[in-house]
Amino acid sequence: MPGWAIWLIIAAALAAGEVATSGLFILGPLAVAALLAAIASAVGLGILAPFIVFIAAALGSLWILRPIARRHVRMPAAMRSGTAALVGGRALVLQRVDAHGGQVKIGGEVWSARAFFDEQVIEPGSNVEVAKIEGATALVFE
Repeated sequence: MPGWAIWLIIAAALAAGEVATSGLFILGPLAVAALLAAIASAVGLGILAPFIVFIAAALGSLWILRPIARRHVRMPAAMRSGTAALVGGRALVLQRVDAHGGQVKIGGEVWSARAFFDEQVIEPGSNVEVAKIEGATALVFE
């Protein structure tokens, strides 16, 4: 098996490990480093060069990318944008909300909604909290 293929397998395994673990962001940069080592191997830089590329890229990406990713994960709610900014906010129930549907008003916009807890039924006029956004549907609870 050629060296570049081995490096690609290592990169894929590291990427899969990053997806399986949450919040650590260590295996992702190592997967990028393994991908760069695969490229170094594929262009014929010899046997030692891919190892040097892997080590340098791993250290560099961990030093540069990991702090950026960790800052992003720890970003305060006030700085979030898009649907992530809605989570934790308040909403007004416009149409009865249960496990099957309903409507709420979030920040002046009407959203389809479902109860976050299946057994919960929320009547119009109630104030609720947004627990999660799934597509264009807000999951809410009292």
